[in-house]
Amino acid sequence: MATEATVEPIDETQLAGDNGEIYLFQWLSLLQKHLKEATTDLVKASQASVEETLLRIICGSNGYPLPGRGIRNLSARCFVLQYSRGETKTLFDTFRALLKIAGDPKASDKDVVRIAACWTIGELMAAFGSQFMSFMVEIATISLKTFRSSSSPQMRFHALTMLRKSLENAKKALTDTLTKDIIKNMKNGIGDKALPVQRAAARVLITMFSPEESVSLSDAESIITLCTKALDNGDQITRQALAYLVGHVLAATQVARVVPAPEQQKVKKDVENADASTPAYVVSEHLKPLLAPGDMLSQLSSHFNKANLSRRARAGMFDCYFALLTKLGAEFVESNYALIVGHLMLEVVSHPKNSATRYDRLFTRKIVCALLRDLIAVRMLSEQGQIGALQELSSSYLRRWPALMPGQVAPSSDVLTVALMETAELLQMLGNAPPVVQDAVAEPLLTLLSHPSHSVRVNASWALKCFCSSTPLRLPKTILSIMESLHRDIESLQSPAAPSDIDRRALGRAYGLAALVSIIPERPLYVSFDVATNVLDMATQLLKRAVEHDVRIAGVEVEVAWILIASLMLLGPNFVRSHLSQLLVLWRNALPKTSNKDSSPGRPASEWEFLLHVRESALGAILCFLLHNSPLITLDVARRVSSMLNNALAFTNAFTSQIAEEPILPSTEAKRPTLRTRECLLRCRVYQCFTVLGTSSLTESAQSSLLQSTLTVFAGPDGDGMSAIQASIASSSGFTSIWQTADGFGYGVTTIDIADDATECLLGTQTARLTNEEVEELTTLLLRKPVLGAREHDTLSLCLPGTLGGDSLWFDPPPSPTAAVNAAIELFARLLPLQDLATTTRLVTQLTELVKSPKLDKNAGRKAAVLVNAAVATVQTLRHATSTHYRQARETLGHLQVTTALAGFLKDALVDGDPLLRGASSEVIGRLANISGTTFLTNQAKVLVDHIVSNRDPQGRAGCALAFGELYSHVGGLAAAPILKTTVNILMSLSNDPHPLVHYWSLTALAKVINAASLAFTPFVPSTLGMLVKIYMAEAHETEGGTLNNANISGDLQAFPIVCRIIDAIITILGPDVEESSRTRTLVLDLVREFSSEEDEDILVEAIKCTQHLLMFASTHVDIPDAVVRFRSHLASNRRQLKLAAIDALYQLVQKDALVMSRLGGDGLVEDLFAMLDGDPGIQGVRSVIKSWLSQTAVHNPSAWIDLCLRIMLRTNAPQKTVDAASNLDDEGQSLNVSATIGNVAQEGSSPASTSRWRTQLFALECLHEICTAVAKSARKEHTDVLFAKNRGLPIHGLLFSRIPDLIKMAFTASAAYVTEIRLEGLVVLCDVIQVFSKTPDPDYPEALLLEQHQAPITAALTPAFSSDSTPEILSAAIDACALFVGCGVVKDTARMGRILKQLTSALTEVNGNSNLKMGTLGELSPNASGMLRVSILAAWARLEIASTEQTYLLEVIKPYREILASQWVACLRDYATIRADSEFVYDSSVLSLDPSFANLGKVVLLPYYCDTWATILQAVANAMDRADGFVAAAILGQDPNSTINGTPAARSDPAPLFYVIFGLVYEALATAPSQPTDAVHLHSNVATASLGALKSLIDPRYSGKALLEPAIFREFFNLCHRIVMMENAATLVHLLAVVRAFCKHFGHLGIEGVAVPNEVLPTNSVRAQCLKICAYVIRHVRHSQEAPAITGSIQELAKMISGALSSFELVATTTVGNIREDIRGIGCVLYAELLKDETLDMDIITPTLPAFKALLSVEAKESTRDRYDQLIHGLVSSCLLNIDDMRGREGSVCTRKVNTNMLATVVILTSIPPRVKIASGVVEHLAHLICQKLEESDDVRMIAVHCTKTLMVAATGSDLLRGCSRQLLPALVQYVARLSPRVDDGSLSEQQRAAIEEVYKAFAALLSLVTGENRTRMLCVVLPTITLLLRPSLLPAPSVHSSAVSQLLTLAASSPTSFKEAAAQLDPKVREVLELSIRKAVEGTQATAQSTAKPQISLRSF
Repeated sequence: MATEATVEPIDETQLAGDNGEIYLFQWLSLLQKHLKEATTDLVKASQASVEETLLRIICGSNGYPLPGRGIRNLSARCFVLQYSRGETKTLFDTFRALLKIAGDPKASDKDVVRIAACWTIGELMAAFGSQFMSFMVEIATISLKTFRSSSSPQMRFHALTMLRKSLENAKKALTDTLTKDIIKNMKNGIGDKALPVQRAAARVLITMFSPEESVSLSDAESIITLCTKALDNGDQITRQALAYLVGHVLAATQVARVVPAPEQQKVKKDVENADASTPAYVVSEHLKPLLAPGDMLSQLSSHFNKANLSRRARAGMFDCYFALLTKLGAEFVESNYALIVGHLMLEVVSHPKNSATRYDRLFTRKIVCALLRDLIAVRMLSEQGQIGALQELSSSYLRRWPALMPGQVAPSSDVLTVALMETAELLQMLGNAPPVVQDAVAEPLLTLLSHPSHSVRVNASWALKCFCSSTPLRLPKTILSIMESLHRDIESLQSPAAPSDIDRRALGRAYGLAALVSIIPERPLYVSFDVATNVLDMATQLLKRAVEHDVRIAGVEVEVAWILIASLMLLGPNFVRSHLSQLLVLWRNALPKTSNKDSSPGRPASEWEFLLHVRESALGAILCFLLHNSPLITLDVARRVSSMLNNALAFTNAFTSQIAEEPILPSTEAKRPTLRTRECLLRCRVYQCFTVLGTSSLTESAQSSLLQSTLTVFAGPDGDGMSAIQASIASSSGFTSIWQTADGFGYGVTTIDIADDATECLLGTQTARLTNEEVEELTTLLLRKPVLGAREHDTLSLCLPGTLGGDSLWFDPPPSPTAAVNAAIELFARLLPLQDLATTTRLVTQLTELVKSPKLDKNAGRKAAVLVNAAVATVQTLRHATSTHYRQARETLGHLQVTTALAGFLKDALVDGDPLLRGASSEVIGRLANISGTTFLTNQAKVLVDHIVSNRDPQGRAGCALAFGELYSHVGGLAAAPILKTTVNILMSLSNDPHPLVHYWSLTALAKVINAASLAFTPFVPSTLGMLVKIYMAEAHETEGGTLNNANISGDLQAFPIVCRIIDAIITILGPDVEESSRTRTLVLDLVREFSSEEDEDILVEAIKCTQHLLMFASTHVDIPDAVVRFRSHLASNRRQLKLAAIDALYQLVQKDALVMSRLGGDGLVEDLFAMLDGDPGIQGVRSVIKSWLSQTAVHNPSAWIDLCLRIMLRTNAPQKTVDAASNLDDEGQSLNVSATIGNVAQEGSSPASTSRWRTQLFALECLHEICTAVAKSARKEHTDVLFAKNRGLPIHGLLFSRIPDLIKMAFTASAAYVTEIRLEGLVVLCDVIQVFSKTPDPDYPEALLLEQHQAPITAALTPAFSSDSTPEILSAAIDACALFVGCGVVKDTARMGRILKQLTSALTEVNGNSNLKMGTLGELSPNASGMLRVSILAAWARLEIASTEQTYLLEVIKPYREILASQWVACLRDYATIRADSEFVYDSSVLSLDPSFANLGKVVLLPYYCDTWATILQAVANAMDRADGFVAAAILGQDPNSTINGTPAARSDPAPLFYVIFGLVYEALATAPSQPTDAVHLHSNVATASLGALKSLIDPRYSGKALLEPAIFREFFNLCHRIVMMENAATLVHLLAVVRAFCKHFGHLGIEGVAVPNEVLPTNSVRAQCLKICAYVIRHVRHSQEAPAITGSIQELAKMISGALSSFELVATTTVGNIREDIRGIGCVLYAELLKDETLDMDIITPTLPAFKALLSVEAKESTRDRYDQLIHGLVSSCLLNIDDMRGREGSVCTRKVNTNMLATVVILTSIPPRVKIASGVVEHLAHLICQKLEESDDVRMIAVHCTKTLMVAATGSDLLRGCSRQLLPALVQYVARLSPRVDDGSLSEQQRAAIEEVYKAFAALLSLVTGENRTRMLCVVLPTITLLLRPSLLPAPSVHSSAVSQLLTLAASSPTSFKEAAAQLDPKVREVLELSIRKAVEGTQATAQSTAKPQISLRSF
C-alpha cells in the first residue's frame, strides 16, 4: 500500500454497515502508514483527496461514523503527517474549516464532531503553531466561549486542551486583554464542578505561566488558595494536576529576575524579551528570586496547617510538596536540604494542628517521611548529598537532645522521631557508613535511647540497628557500651536517689540492646558469642529479682528481661537448645494457670496492668522462639507451650470480664499504655503464637474455643469497646464510610491487605499502580487508611531479622487493638479449614449471624467494620484452605451447608459499594466454586444474572461483573465451559454500560475470563475485538466523557488501559495463531499501534505488554527499530511503572538477539540503562537487561564493555570522597596513577552527576567479573594469548589482554572504597585477572609473562585489604587472592614475591598462635572471625600445596612452613569433624583450635566456611602424605615432629589418634551423593578426588593400624567402594582403584580381623578377593550391559581406569603363588578378552591399556603351573585371531578398530611371553598372513600392521618362532614400500604414511640385527633396493622422505660397511646409480655445511 501511487479511496458503502467504524479505523491506520513510508512526491500527489476525506471524517459527514477518540486521534496524526511531508499551503484553509466546526455550536448538533475539530486544531497547532499565529486569538476566543457556555465536561475539556496546545507555540500572538481573560477564566476553571475541566485549566495555566519569570507573587498566592479549595473533592489524577500547577508557580518564584521593575511592566517586558533574554552571568548582581526558599515553602505549610482543612486536602497539599520539589530538581534540593528539612520539622511536624490526635501525628509523620525518603533521599540526593543529609540531621536534631546550654530548646519527640526514621533509611542506602557519618551518628543514637518518649526510644533503637548492620565494625563496642549503661540503670532502679526517668532510660537501652542482639545472626563474624550468654544471664537475674520489687520497678525489669530474651531467640537452635529447659520454667512462671483471684473483683488497676504486661512480654519471647527455633519444637515442647498460651488466653478472658469501662480509642500519645491496650496486645500475642505453633498440639475442643474467641474479637458487636451511648453519638453525627474515619481504630476494622494478583487491588482503582508509584500514590493510600502503623506500636518489631522491607504488619505494626483483630483473623483463617463439617457449619453460620446482628444497627461504624472483617476472614480462610488443605476443604468448606450459609452474606458484600468488599466477596465466590463443584457454580451464575437483569444499580452490577471474572478464573476454562457463553455475553453487554464503575469492572472481569478460558475463547475473539473498537470510539468510555457525575468518577476508573489488557489477553490466547487470520492480526496490530501512540501513561504501560507478546508471536509484523525508539523514550518518563514496563520489553528484545539491539541501541542505550540504575537503584529489571546483553556480546567486544565500566568506576562514589583516598596509596599504589583521578573527582564533587552511587559501581564490577568469566569460558583464545593473536594478525587494542592495566586499576579503585561489598567485588575482579592471564606471555618479551610487569599494581590493590578498616570477609578474600598470585607461576623467585608472600607468611604465623588473630593493623578479631580467617589462611596455603605438583618452585615457598602447616591442616580437619559430629562433650582447648566457649554456637557460623574449604585442605594433606612428609605424619600420629622427621614411623596395631577423624570425614564425603545441579556435581567430584587421595595414604598401617580390618569397618568400607564403582564416573574411579591397590599392597596378606591368609588360597573375605571384585566390576562395566549402564568418562579416563584395574590384578597375582596366581591372571585376561571382542564401544580403550595387560602377562609363572599359563596364552592368541577373522568382509570404524586392537593385542602377547612357551607355528603363520593382508588395506589398518610387523621383528631376537614370522612378513613390507613409491613423485604422501615408512626402517634395522655375515649381505640386497624406491635425488628441494631414506642408508652403511658394499655391488646399475648419487649429494652437502659454519665470525662476549 505504502509504495502505490495513491491510497485507495475510501469505500463509502462499507461505512454504513455495523462494521463501519472498524473499516474507517483500519483505513486511517493504512493511510497513516502510507503517509509515513511513501515518497514525498506520492504524498503530495494524493494530498488534495486525503485532505478532503480527512475533513469529511472529522465533520462526521452523512454516511460517515461519528469521529470518536480512535478516529479523531488517527485523523489528526494523518493531517500532521500530510503537512509535515507534503505542501503546507492548504493548511490555512484546513484551519478555517476546522475552526468553523469548533466555534459554531449550531454547525453540528453533535459534541463529538466539535471535539474532533478541537483535537485536530490542537495537534496541528502543536506541530505548526509558530507559522500560523494569526489563528491564536480566534482559537483562544472559541475556547473560552466553549468553556463558559457548554454543559458537556468533555467538550469543555477538549476546548481547553486545544487552547493549551496552541499556546505552546503561539502564545506571543495573544493580546494583553485576552491573556488576562484566559488567566481569569482558568482560575475559575480550577474551582469548576467537573474534575476534567479542573485538570485542563491547571494545564493551561502552567502553559500561561511559562516562562517562569511571568509569575507574580499575587498569581502564585491566588493559585495556591484556589487549588487548596479544589483539592477537597478531587480524585487522584486531578489532585496531581493541581499539584503540578502549584509546584510550577512556586518553583517560578525561585527563578532569578530583575528586582526594581514594577509587576505589570515586568510581565509584559518578560513576554516581549523572552527570546532575547540577557545572559544570566551579565546581570547576576541585579537578579533575585521572587521569594526566599523558606518563604516559598511556607506558602504551602500555611495552607496545610489551617484548622478546617480536610484530610483529603491535606494529602493533596503533600502532592504539591512532591510536585514542587520534583520541579525544582535534584541540585536545588541537595543544596537546600537543611532548609527543606528545617521547614518540614518546624512548620509541619511541630505545628500543634498536626499533633492534635495520635492519628494526625502519624499521618503527618508518614507523609513527611515519604517526602524525605522516597522522593528526596532515593531519587534526588547524590551519595555526597546523603552523607550531608545525615550530618545535617545529626547536628540540627539528634545532637540537640538533651538541651545542655541555657536558652537551647531540645527538638520535640515528633521531630526527633522523623529525624531518626530518616537517619535509619539513609544509613541503609549508604551501605557502609563512611567515618564522618559514623562520627556524626554513633553518639547521638546512644544518647537518644534514654529519651522520655517511647516513640523516640523505639526509633532510636531501630536507627542504631540499621547503623550497626551497615557498619558492623561498630557492633561489638556498641553492644558492650549499651550493656554497661543498662547494667548501671538497673542497679540504680531501686535507689531513692535515682533520677525520675530511670525506668524509661533502662527500657530504651534494653530496646537498643535487643535490636543489636538481633543483628548477631546476620553479622556473626563481628561479635563474640559470650555477649549472648551475658545478656541471657542478665535477663534471668532480672526475672528472679523482679519478685522482690514493687510493681513499678518489677514492670521495668520484666520488660527488659523478656525483650532481651526475645532477641536472643534469633540466635537459633544452637544457642537456645542448651537453655531451653531453663526458658520453659521461666515461661511457666510468667504464664501460670488462672486462679480464683484472677476472676474475683477488687484487684487494683496497677496490679492488673503489671500482670498483663508480664504475660505479654513473656509471650513476645515465646513468639520469637517459635519463629526461629522450629527444630526444637518437639511434640512435648509444643504441648507445654500451648498449655501456657491457653493459660494466657484464660487470663485475658478473666480480665475482660472484670474491666469493661475503659474506651479503646487512642487519643493523643499517652504517657503509659492503657489497660485495654495492654489487654489487646496480650490477646494479639496469644493469637500470633497459636498461628505460628500450628494445630498439632491442640485438642479439638481447644481449637473450637480458640475459633470462638477469635470470632468475638473481629466480628463481635462490642469489639470496638465503645459504649452504646458513644456508638449512638457516633452514628448520629453522620457516619459516611469506615475508610473516612481518622481515629486510629476505625471501629475495629482490620488492616490486613488482601490485594494480590487475584483481587487486583485494595482500592478498586489504579489497578497495579499502588506498588510501583510509592510516593505519588501514598496520599491516595493514606486517605483510605483509618488505622496507621508505627514501629513503636510493637517493640518486638525491633527483634525481627533484617532491616529492609519485609511484611508491613511486622515492620509497620498497627496499634494493639487493630493488631489483635488482625491476629484473630489470621488464626481463624488457619484453624477453620482443619475443622470437621459440623464445627465449620456452626462457625460460618455464627459469622454470618454476627454480621447481621441487630446490636450493630445502632452502631453503623462497627457494622461496617464487622462486614469488612468477615469478608477478609473468609478470603484468608479460603486462600489458606485451597493452598494447603484442598482435599479437606472440599469436604467441609465446599459442602452445601457451608456454601448456603455464606451465600447471602457474600451477595450483600458483593453489591455493597465498598471496593474492598467487592473484591473480597467476588474472590470468595470464585474460590468456593472451585472447591464445591458445579451446582454452586451454576447457582451462583444464575443469581448473578438475575441481579444484573433486575437491578440497574451500578455498584451491584460492578460487583456481579467482577464475580463472573473471579468465578471463571478460579474454576478454570474446562470446568466453567458451560457458562462461558453466558458470561461473555453479559460482560460484553455490561462493558458498553456508560457508567464508569460498571464498564471498568466488566472489562476487568472480561480480561480475567479470556486469560482463564484460553483457547476456548477463540470463537468470541472477532466479536470482542469489534466491541473494543466501538468502546474506543465511545464518548462514555473516555476519562472525560459522559455526564458530569460520570466524568468525575472516571478519573480513577479509566477504561482504555483495561481495553488494552483485553487485547493483550487475546494475543496471549491466540499465540502463534495470531499469524493465521490476517483480519484479526491487522485489527490487533492497528489497535496496539494506536494505543502505543496515546499520551496517557497507564495506556502506554499496557500497550508495551501487548507489543511484547506480539514480538513473541508475530515479530515479523512489528517494527522493531520503531519499538526500540519508543521504549527508549519511555525510560526517561517520570512514571516509574512506565519505566519498568519499557525495561521489561527491552529485556525481552535483548534476550532474543542482543547483537540486533547493539546495532539499534548501541552504547548509548547501555549508558542510559546504567544512568537509570544510578538514579534509582531499586529498578531490578535494568540489571537483567544489562547482564543479558553483556553475556551475549562480551566475548565479541569486551573492550567496549570495560570502557563503560571504567567510566562508572572512576566516577568515585561519595563515601569514598569523604576519605582521603591518597592515604591508602603506597609506593606500589603510585604505579597505578590513580591518585590523580581521585583528586580530580574530589574537586568536581559539587555536581551530583560526577559520582556514581556505590550500588552502580558494585554492579559495574559484577559486569567486569562476568566479562572475564565469559571470555575465559569461550573458545576465543586471542583474548588471553598475545602470540596467538599476533600470528592471526588480529588488532591488539580491542582484545581483553590489552585491558589488564584498566582491570587492575578498577580493582584498585574498588579496594580503596569504604563499602565492603565493593571491596570484595574488586578482589573478585583481581582474582579473575590473575586466573585468566597467569599464562599470557608478554608481547614484547615472549619468554616472560605479561603479569610480571603488573606485580606492583596488583600488590597495591591488595594492600588496603590489610589496613585497619578492613573486615574479616575482605581479609579472607585478599588472602585467597595472595595465594592465587603466588601459586599461578607469574613470579617464581621467592625473593621477588615481595609483600604478597609476606602477607601470606605473616598470616600463617598468626594462625600458629593460640589466641584470637590480630591481622595487620586490624586489632584483635572476634573468635568467629578468627576461626573463619584461620580456615581461609590454611585453605590458601593448601591451594599452594596442591599447585606445587605442577609448579615445583612452590615447594621452596612452602618448605620453611611445613611443620606449622602440617599441624594446623590436621587440626583444621579435626575441628571440622568435631563440628560435623555435633558432639556435646567439653572440648580440650589444648587440642582444639576453636575457643571452647564458642564451640556450640560458633560451629553454626563456621560450618559453611569449613564446608567450602575442608576438601582443599584434605587434598593438601593427601599430597603431603604422598610425599612422605614427616610433619604431616607426626600431626596425624599425634607425635612430636622431630621424633619422626628423619625416620618413617613404623607400622602399628592401633590406629593413629587422628585416623578415625580423617577417615570419618572421608567416608562421609564419599557416602554422600551429590545433589542434581551441575555445579554441585562438579564440587562433589573435587571432594571425592581429595577424599580418595587422602584415603590412599591413610590406609598405610602406620596410620590405620588394623582398624580397617575390623569386621564392621571392613564390610562398610568395601560396600562403599562397590557403591562408588556403581555410581561414579571414570575420573573418580581412577582414584578409587589407586585406593584399592594401596589397600591390597598393605593388607593383601590378611583377611578380615587381621588374620593372615596363606598365599596359596583366596578366601572370599580376604582383602585380595574384595579388591579383585571391584577391579573385575570396573573392567566388565566399561561397556554397556543389561545389569548396569556403562561407566562414563573420557577415553583417557577410561583407559587409566582399566589400566589401574589390570595393575591391581597384576599386584595380587605377584603376591600369590601356585594355582591362585594363574586363576587371578586368567580372570584378568578373560575380562580383557571380552573387551577385545566388544563391538559396542565407539572408542579405542585397548591401545592405551596394552602396557598394563602386558605387565599382567609378564608376571612369572611358577614351574608347577606352566601348563596352565601356556593354555591361557594359546587361548588368548586364538581368541584374538578369531576376532580378526570375524571381521572379514565387513567395513566401518568399529570393524577397523576391532581388527587393529586385536592385532596389537596378539603381538603384545607374543612379544611378552617367555621364550620357553610353545606356540603352534600355524598360529604364528596365520598371524603373519593376516598382517600381510592388512598391509594392503586402508591407511589406518596399514599403519597398525606396519607397527605390529616392526614390533614382531624387534622381538624376534630370542624366539625362533618369531624369526620365521619375520621372514614371512618381509615380502609384504617390501611390497608396502613399493606401493608408496609413486606417491613421492606427486607429493600425495600423508604424514601418517611418512610415519609408517619410519616404522618400516626400524623393522629393517631389527631384521639386520638378527642376521650375521653372508646372510646380512643377502638381507641388504633386499633392503637397499626397497629403500632406494623412495630416493629422489633430482628433486629440489629434496622431499622429506628422500632425506629420511638417505639418512637410513648412511646408518646402514656405517653399521656394517662390508656387507653394504657387497650388497650395493650386486644392485641393478640404475638402482645403484640413484643410490650413489643420493649418498654423494648428502655427503657433499654435509661437508659444505660444515665449511660454511666454520667461517670466521665476530663473537660478542658477555661482560
